[in-house]
This record gives sequence, C-alpha cells and structure tokens, in this order.
Amino acid sequence: MISFQEAEIRSNIIKALAHPVRLMIVDLLNHGQKPFSEINSTFQLDKSTISKHLLVLKEAGIVSSRKDGHDMIYELEAPCVTDFFACVTAVIENNIRRQELCLCKG
Repeated sequence: MISFQEAEIRSNIIKALAHPVRLMIVDLLNHGQKPFSEINSTFQLDKSTISKHLLVLKEAGIVSSRKDGHDMIYELEAPCVTDFFACVTAVIENNIRRQELCLCKG
C-alpha cells in the first residue's frame, strides 16, 4: 500500500491533468515538442490562459520548456503520461458497455 504522502503527490499530478485544455495540450505534445505560438494557435483562448495551463503542467513535472529565440518550446517531460489516457478510455468504454447492458435488460 502506498503512503499518504505518495498518494498526495500522485493526486497533485492527476489534478494538473484534470482540465480539458491541459489534456489537449498533453495530447498535442505527445506528437513532439511544440513552440508556444503553435500551442496557442490551436486554441481560441488568450495567451495568458494558455500560459497558465502550461505553467500548471510544468510545475507538476509533466512538461518542460526551453527558450528558442523569441519563443518557448514545450515538450512532454514524461511521455508515459499518455498511457493514462488509454486507461481512461478503457474505463469509458467499460462504462458504455455496462450502460448498454442495462438498457437491453430494462
């Protein structure tokens, strides 16, 4: 069994992912490093909002950044975080199957 401290650390990482825009940023970076300008142009949000989302991911250790000229380049620090997405998808599919079974019985 994990300690409370370890559970708290894991929880903080999961909380950092717990926003649709941040999940989309992680998915975008799963295809390779991207400059801020490209990440920002993917969303119809202001720069400060995207910056805040990137900061949350960076503070959690999910992404890292480096300066390149006038732009910041972001990349996934731990690409294995996308494995979590596969697990979430499996849970969603399982829930759908259970709901379909319930509808068939009812």
